[in-house]
Amino acid sequence: MKLSHFNFDLPKELLAEFPAENRDEARLMVIDRKKQTIEHKMFKDVIDYFDDGDVMILNNTKVFPARLYGNKEKTGARIEVFLLRELNAEQRLWDVLVDPARKIRIGNKLYFGDDDSLVAEVIDNTTSRGRTLRFLYDGSYEEFRNKLTELGETPIPKYINREVTPEDAERYQTIYAKEEGAVAAPTAGLHFSKHLLKRLEIKGVNFAEVTLHVGLGTFNPVEVEDLSKHKMDSEELKITQEACDIVNEAKAKRKRVCAVGTTSMRAIESSVSSQNTLNPYEGWTNKFIFPPHDFSVANCMITNFHTPKSTLLMMISAFCGHDLMKKAYEEAIKEKYKFYSYGDAMLIL
Repeated sequence: MKLSHFNFDLPKELLAEFPAENRDEARLMVIDRKKQTIEHKMFKDVIDYFDDGDVMILNNTKVFPARLYGNKEKTGARIEVFLLRELNAEQRLWDVLVDPARKIRIGNKLYFGDDDSLVAEVIDNTTSRGRTLRFLYDGSYEEFRNKLTELGETPIPKYINREVTPEDAERYQTIYAKEEGAVAAPTAGLHFSKHLLKRLEIKGVNFAEVTLHVGLGTFNPVEVEDLSKHKMDSEELKITQEACDIVNEAKAKRKRVCAVGTTSMRAIESSVSSQNTLNPYEGWTNKFIFPPHDFSVANCMITNFHTPKSTLLMMISAFCGHDLMKKAYEEAIKEKYKFYSYGDAMLIL
């Protein structure tokens, strides 16, 4: 498979700027790989496809308010600082992206907040837009983190051409988010409401939680025609023994094991035993899943509609089958499904 196999024309108006009014009332396209059928439902109908003993694998990562706006010393130029990850808690060192980057050099200081209560010094260049910052703040570590939260904005994706609203803080987060560390939401999970989770639970569906801290690399389009040459960014991953037990028991009983989102799928495919069971794991993964790929753990998945040439689309092609995926996407465009982070969902059986 080549990069050009994953290009398609996506009308601008199908990129969702806002989420559906109610989480579980987005649209749901249901694809059956065996029967080669496509159905149109609402997301809350997902419950009709699951039974007692089936398992859903959820990514419980929590998005933090990663986008800050500061001013450069002397010139006062407004600079966007996007926090990628903490490098050292004690020294308050962070890996960040800055924009506009050409103005930001080693030794520069940036001031944040109306009262300049938070200051950062640039101590290294990492990539063209990447920098290492040391934050200077009078206060305990906890107070410093609270300050970051206070000054930061929800990091809704760049393609959304509007100001962040207070609602984004709630809606760009799954209701089961626990472990802080992501700079992008695992978007398939955004469709689950408390009510729907409760109904699934009552029906006997079990939930296994994994943690994969989604990085900005999730938005990087592939730029090489030969997919095997593409390098994924590493992301932090944790799979507990408890999650493995829930998943492996369902597998042994031949139940449905559903990966909720591409991040959950990438997490579990990163830690498979030779017997095709899920193993506990704590570390980093840069797994890139593209066709052909044998999936070892999940036998169905929930995902949103992805953009052309994205690694996410390549995973869906590998799971769904390329021709059926293309047919589904053509139908999604014709039926005006909404795409991307705040868009509609697809269940692949």
